[in-house]
Amino acid sequence: MVAAEPAPDASPSPRGRRLGRVSAAPSATAPVGEASRRAGLLPGVAAYLIWGVFPLMFAALVPATPLEILAHRIVWSLAAVGLVLVVLRRPWSWVLALVRSRRLLRMALAALLIAVNWLTFIWAVNNGHVVEGSLGYFINPLVNIALGVLLFGERMGRSGRTGALLALVGVGVIAWENWQGLWISLMLAGSFGLYGAVKKGAPLPALEGLFVESALLTPMALPYLLWLGSQGAGRFGSDARLSGLLVLAGVLTAVPLWLFAIAAVQLPYGVLGMLQYLGPTLQFVLGITVFGQHVNASYWVGLVLVWIGSAVYLTGAIGRRGAPRRTPTSAVPPRTDHPTPGTPPR
Repeated sequence: MVAAEPAPDASPSPRGRRLGRVSAAPSATAPVGEASRRAGLLPGVAAYLIWGVFPLMFAALVPATPLEILAHRIVWSLAAVGLVLVVLRRPWSWVLALVRSRRLLRMALAALLIAVNWLTFIWAVNNGHVVEGSLGYFINPLVNIALGVLLFGERMGRSGRTGALLALVGVGVIAWENWQGLWISLMLAGSFGLYGAVKKGAPLPALEGLFVESALLTPMALPYLLWLGSQGAGRFGSDARLSGLLVLAGVLTAVPLWLFAIAAVQLPYGVLGMLQYLGPTLQFVLGITVFGQHVNASYWVGLVLVWIGSAVYLTGAIGRRGAPRRTPTSAVPPRTDHPTPGTPPR
């Protein structure tokens, strides 16, 4: 799952303001009907399945180097997302508002972080570390908890603390005998967690955000590809199949984001929370079956602890989102000269 793999935050930032006339998708926690759930489930599952099979695509791009694959992914993502935005007839007034605001610097930082995430994942796949890559996306939600506490003053509930502690112990167990590849998992989880944190201050819908990030990275990616071509080292154009796959890598970056945007407004939070583990689970299975990675006993024990920690965190998060809000009551009638106290924000 690569970004956005894993999946972008579908809920509006509590601190940010929307840019121009483009607004974020309605919160996935809003009540939805059964018909809406069914309509959103298929694109949601499809999005995470595509993210889950990305290792197969990147492996098929060898002998192109990870940096060349990254550059092509950036350039063709820009073209593909731009075309999707035109087809969907999205307004473009947000571009001027973004350029005039300080949020453009945040988007530039987000672009660099997602480039690091993409490059790390591509390198991991093409160097036989698919399992380590999948672990990074299992850890990512728990990294988000830590960043929320450290950077945004969010409170960590009991389930969050328990889940994070179990995952931390699991990572420690894995590191005991498998420390050589653990940096990949931590790099993926950390870069994508920071990416999400930075984007809280520059909220844009998923497709518009990817368009801006690709546009900011293209001035570096395109000259690099042109230089490779001039040196005869580029793989694009040398083989029709490989050239087509390099273009497809960019297109497939946009498609799951589009599907996720459709699903996010129609599925409950709990369903989205469960679906987010579909991608790394599929990547883990591919790492063992298709890429032939061997997973020793300590890795299995640590991974199970991470899975349990993630399940505890997710169960608590679903419970908090689904619990009815209660207004504090008192034996003394509330005063009428000020608003009645409400439920503290979660």
